[in-house]
Amino acid sequence: MEEASRIDEPNRNPNTDRSSNPNPLSSIISSAHVWPTIDGPLGLTEEASVDYARRFYKFGFALLPWLWAVNCFYFWPVLRHSRAFPQIRNYVVRSAIGFSVFTSLLLAWALTFSIGGEQLFGPVWDKLVMYNVADRLGLSGLA
Repeated sequence: MEEASRIDEPNRNPNTDRSSNPNPLSSIISSAHVWPTIDGPLGLTEEASVDYARRFYKFGFALLPWLWAVNCFYFWPVLRHSRAFPQIRNYVVRSAIGFSVFTSLLLAWALTFSIGGEQLFGPVWDKLVMYNVADRLGLSGLA
């Protein structure tokens, strides 16, 4: 009779339960809901997110490449989770690439002018810079 009560008694040692997940943290992460925006549940729905991501991406080509940076920031969870939201991810990854290219070109242009200056461009330098526009147009009274 004592044997029967031992069999009916549940196993109280969690280490001998082979069906449980050995890494409880991974089950918490995998069960957490991934939101498309940094706002989490307060943010946009998935349909609205696709529309916003598309708009930010397209308006970035209208000489507003900073919208690509906003797109990457706002949809950061989409960039972090590669399998989540494939429609949104397409626009966000392209925005990240566009912003990286834009930033590289802007940085190269700024460094060329700030480091090279007149030594690099020679006599064309006076036509390229904007700080002497008033002198060239005779507006400063110095000419």
